[in-house]
Amino acid sequence: MAGEVWTIGKLLKWTEDYFTKAGLDTPRLDGEVLLCHVLKKERIHLYVHFDQPLTKEELAQYKACIKERVQHKPVAHIVGHKEFMGLDFKVNEATLIPRPDTEILVEAVISRLKTGQEGVGTIADIGTGSGAICLSLLNYLPNLKAVTVDISPEAIEVAKENAELLGLSDRVEFCQGDMLEPIKDRRFTAIISNPPYIPEGDIAGLEPDVRDFEPISALVAGPDGLDFYRRLVAGAGNMIADDGFLALEIGINQAKALEALGQEHGWGRCEIVKDLAGIDRVVILWKQK
Repeated sequence: MAGEVWTIGKLLKWTEDYFTKAGLDTPRLDGEVLLCHVLKKERIHLYVHFDQPLTKEELAQYKACIKERVQHKPVAHIVGHKEFMGLDFKVNEATLIPRPDTEILVEAVISRLKTGQEGVGTIADIGTGSGAICLSLLNYLPNLKAVTVDISPEAIEVAKENAELLGLSDRVEFCQGDMLEPIKDRRFTAIISNPPYIPEGDIAGLEPDVRDFEPISALVAGPDGLDFYRRLVAGAGNMIADDGFLALEIGINQAKALEALGQEHGWGRCEIVKDLAGIDRVVILWKQK
């Protein structure tokens, strides 16, 4: 790159080709997000100012980002944040990066918590990570309150910062500990979780972006991927108020196992919500009346 005049358009085309050869799945998008990060601009700026040349300092910063990305470091970790449910969340190596699939969980919970136009009550978010799930719920349901739990104090610090940035700190409580244990004597309108659900044997086959950079403790759940579901389904029933529910994001082909666990532990109706690809993505277990 040294010695040449690099415009936004020329740099993006070069990056797209380079990332494609490196085997990255979304080469153009990755380049745009990284360049926006360096320039501190929105993506629309790249198209309106296609012929804008970059300074030496900007090129140096961008080159550093390129080096990290071709080593499969996730874009969200390089830029330090990720969009989710129309909101911006800080993320780092201590937290799982929020994914579009999890928006299905949040949307399903919102629709079931609404009373008129505003959700009421208090929910618990187990394994909160960056706080993306519970803070999105609080943002869109202004009468809702939340209690979150995570075993990682580093993740809790990230979630607290996100709550502060979104102006939601006064409606959320953070607890450090293992699953339901820190809140076992409390009752909630609903309990929500996107727990680890990948079987141990599948870890080697994950994309390096995930396997090598995201916290394994937020991904793996025993030989069959159901370890955390068993604990949640067995323990959450007495913690949920009448007419309340347990909402869980699930992996592929896990819905039937969750439905069976619900029956085994005395839950009532089981709803299975599909994602946009028609894959079972969320299980909602309603408390037996």
